Formats: sequence, structure tokens, C-alpha cells
Amino acid sequence: MVLGEILERLGDEALAAGTLVALEDLNLMVRLEAAGRPFGEGIGEYAAGASRRFAQLASDDDWLALMTALERADDAGTACLKHMLEWSLRHDAHSADGGADGGCGGQCTCKGS
Repeated sequence: MVLGEILERLGDEALAAGTLVALEDLNLMVRLEAAGRPFGEGIGEYAAGASRRFAQLASDDDWLALMTALERADDAGTACLKHMLEWSLRHDAHSADGGADGGCGGQCTCKGS
């Protein structure tokens, strides 16, 4: 699947759910639903926001890790989406825990920061 098509589908909750089901990762879907729930977001809305947050907040090392994942993937669009979602979930969990320094220092990806 082409990344542009995937990101476009995330704007429609029904299409987003189908796109995420196509990833064949039930654990990821459950984690996405749980991450979006406090903000009243469905999985599609959370996933769309995750890709935007990655584009805005990811470090050079995060982008390098994405490029490495893409080089190894059979389906670059799916690999990219999955990488961005995992990145966002990790960063949102970090900010929800208060981070190592008791806060996120303004670098959270969550809306609550």
C-alpha cells in the first residue's frame, strides 16, 4: 500500500479501521484504542495524529530508524505507518508517566501536554 493512500484513509474512521486491520496486529489496535480514549479519539483519529506528530517532533535518530525500517520492509507504506504509530505510542506513554525528569519538557506528542 502506498503511504499517501494510507495517510489519506486515516481521515475517515471506517477506512482507518480497515487500514489498521490490514496491518494484522491486534495488539497494536488495542493499544491505539486505549491511547486515544482519554482524548475522545477513535483509532483512526489517533493514527492520523500520530503520523502528524512524528513528522513534527521526531528526532534525527527517529527518522534514521524509520529509513532503516523502510529499507528492510516488503511494504514501505505499511512499515512507515506502523513505525510512526509505535513511535507515538511510546512517546505518549512516556509523557503520561511524567517522563524521567517528571515531565516531558514540551516534547510530548499527546494533546494533554
